[in-house]
Amino acid sequence: MIYASDLDQTLIYSKRSLGVPLESPGLLPAEHIEGATAAFISAQALQLLKTLPPDVMFMPVTTRTMAQYGRITVFQTELVPAYAVTSNGGNIIVGGEVDREWNRSIHERVRRDGAHAEEARHVFGQVLHEDWVRSERFCDELFYAFVIERDRMPLEQVLEKARIMRELGWEVSIQGRKVYLVPAAVNKQAAVEHVRNLTDGGPVVASGDSLLDRCLLDYADYAIAPRHGELYREQLRDELEVNYRFTDVSGVYAADEIVAYVHEVQLISREIGDKAL
Repeated sequence: MIYASDLDQTLIYSKRSLGVPLESPGLLPAEHIEGATAAFISAQALQLLKTLPPDVMFMPVTTRTMAQYGRITVFQTELVPAYAVTSNGGNIIVGGEVDREWNRSIHERVRRDGAHAEEARHVFGQVLHEDWVRSERFCDELFYAFVIERDRMPLEQVLEKARIMRELGWEVSIQGRKVYLVPAAVNKQAAVEHVRNLTDGGPVVASGDSLLDRCLLDYADYAIAPRHGELYREQLRDELEVNYRFTDVSGVYAADEIVAYVHEVQLISREIGDKAL
């Protein structure tokens, strides 16, 4: 079994996204930037991850760049996954090394299946404005990330432009203080499916909070999302039909429920397997 999970606002949380006071019990440092703690993980969630049975392979699946993933110290030291997906599916890390063949295949798909990056940036740029966009990056030569002032962003205009971008083969995702513009060919599902086939990994359990996670959760055999983030807000607006569950709590402690759910699924799957024998 594979447990494929988004990281930010699913398993790890910045100070802004904790949803609880910083001095709350059971919070451990998860990410460090220049020696300072930048993100946290629930101690219970981390313990549950560490005690997943040997037949469950935990695989982080994040939109973070390679460099940003490297800052998550908890997954570089305490719990080191055999496989990790970064760059929203554009890169797969195997045993600490980048799978160059996968990365080349992704770049080929991007060139074949959608508008060129410069064209996509030009079209989406028609809704961007310095009043609410603070900075932008072209990440891992695959997608754009914009740091924004969320309160000043013209949401309806951005959502309308997002519909246009989908026709060009690009997806728009609003996550907290960031907006992502990502080629549809660069997605988490494809990367996880590749690893699943490579390892004969069996059933997939997935978790995530954003629209960029939706394809992964829809692909998985079992899926759960936290009671916050894009997916939760969209289903509240009745604009998203889902076939997976949401946690009972929001914020950092949602991770406890999420990883406990993975343990539950593993037990159910084992019981089904035993009955089949």
